[in-house]
Amino acid sequence: MNALVPLPVLLPLLATGLELALGTRFPRGRRVVGVVVLSAVLALSVVLLIAADTRGPLAVHLGGFAPPLGITLVADRLSGLMLTVSSAVTLCVLVYSLGQGMADRDERAPLAVYHPAYLVLVSGVSCIFLAGDLVNLYVGFEIMLVASFVLLTLGGTESRLRAGSTYVMVSLVSSMVFFTAIALTYAAAGTVNFAQLAVRLTELPLGVRTLLEGALLTVFTVKAAVFPFAAWLPDSYPTTPAPVTAVFAGLLTKVGVYCMLRTETLLFPGNRLSHLLLAAALASLVIGVLGAVAQTDLKRVLSFVLVSHIGYMIFGIGVGSREGLGGAMVYVVHHITVQTGLFLVAGLIERRTGTTELTRVGGLAQAAPALAVLFLLPALNLAGIPPLSGFIGKLQLLRAGVAQADGWSYTLVGAAVLTSLLTLYVMAKVWNLAFWRSAPPGRPERGTVLEQGDTHDDCGDESGDVHAGGPPRGHENRNENENEENGYGYGDKGGDGGTHGAGEGDEGARRGGGGPAGQAVTATLAGRAITVTTDRLPPAMTWAAAALVLLSLAYTVLGGPLTSLTDRAAAELLERSPYIEAVLGR
Repeated sequence: MNALVPLPVLLPLLATGLELALGTRFPRGRRVVGVVVLSAVLALSVVLLIAADTRGPLAVHLGGFAPPLGITLVADRLSGLMLTVSSAVTLCVLVYSLGQGMADRDERAPLAVYHPAYLVLVSGVSCIFLAGDLVNLYVGFEIMLVASFVLLTLGGTESRLRAGSTYVMVSLVSSMVFFTAIALTYAAAGTVNFAQLAVRLTELPLGVRTLLEGALLTVFTVKAAVFPFAAWLPDSYPTTPAPVTAVFAGLLTKVGVYCMLRTETLLFPGNRLSHLLLAAALASLVIGVLGAVAQTDLKRVLSFVLVSHIGYMIFGIGVGSREGLGGAMVYVVHHITVQTGLFLVAGLIERRTGTTELTRVGGLAQAAPALAVLFLLPALNLAGIPPLSGFIGKLQLLRAGVAQADGWSYTLVGAAVLTSLLTLYVMAKVWNLAFWRSAPPGRPERGTVLEQGDTHDDCGDESGDVHAGGPPRGHENRNENENEENGYGYGDKGGDGGTHGAGEGDEGARRGGGGPAGQAVTATLAGRAITVTTDRLPPAMTWAAAALVLLSLAYTVLGGPLTSLTDRAAAELLERSPYIEAVLGR
């Protein structure tokens, strides 16, 4: 069973090489490889989770070299749970992106780059969850960073390059701090292996331990977008395509939270910096949700809500009790799934209406009832409405805070309740603007995906080859044929889903004077602009988003087993000896 531990890291890397070999000549083969490999990683993650829960932590020393010389990978209850959830989410996002690529006719570049970069990202995330030492944790972050930059800048539009540059600069600075922290740790303890550090750090002076803990926490709070290190996130994520935004917002920020859970319990037990963590949690909760209240773009609303709800997880880590850590794990699992699903739904709304600006969207409850349901369920879950999984996680965190019974914990309990109410207000605001009110004038009820030539800004090419919201001059026939091949119809060609023409809004867009919904946005993987779509959204995109919504509801149905598992994982983290014995063989 231990031999299976490296496979979630190695399989995506091997698949990356295969996809690069296939190139653009075999697009269907690339799709099959990606889906099959991520499905295999999901199956392996489930097996590792069950084995770690029944047998205890699984450790493997690659090459047979024992610590501190060798590379150690460890799968315990926490890492197995994170692997399982992340594998399910990344598989759904891959299916979503395949549907988007086929709908946008992007089977050439950049999909030849997108899929390998995505698989490298999955491998980096798996490496972080399984890493048994600080160096391989650092390597996992760097693998993730390289892939992230490629995904953030897909299409090469100005806004994406700017956002990608910001993300990379922040990540590089945090990597420098991380590398310095690793060097200091090795100088002080003579090892970077987690199990050995758990033993040796207790022998160091308190000031040295506090310095090392503070350096590592600084790195992980940047990765997790904890206030005050979250300013980069709302400007970086909304510019990217929906599947990239979804996996970044839903999963990558939780990688930093996982690292805090691991290091604070295994390396620095006792929570000496708990008050700093609680202060950061408080600021994240309140400032993030107030930022969300002030936004009118759906992607930015969700980005600020993401910053806010990271505070719930830091709250549990700061409390540091068994119930607090268990509640933090429940909330991490819940938030990965729900936040990813909401960003995918935001992509569907953008595809249906041509924008995510809420002041230009409306009437979707009547025009797209299925889309309304896909948004409403995770939105209520995010707000913590009973008996959904968001309520389960929040309730456990509130109980842990009350049990702590000090000024900081009571303050956090109040802030957590206030944040939950404001999150409900924000979700109700989005529902009212996008779904409940009537559609704004000038937006066609029905339209079709209109591809445009490559653009480098959000409003088309200044030369006039691409004009507001419409296809490039001279390419209307090409787009018409491609859309017919994709089954989306154009003009009065009809077909299922009510595609009876692009509507007067699109016709106005072709003349250069389209309404708000016809304004071009760089929503495609290639950075091309699209306008409004048909009632019939791409099936793969819709079903992938629906799968994540159903998975989030499954956490509610299986709330008892989930909380029992996280409680056992929290007890194992606090005990520490099972992890140490599995690695060192004591």
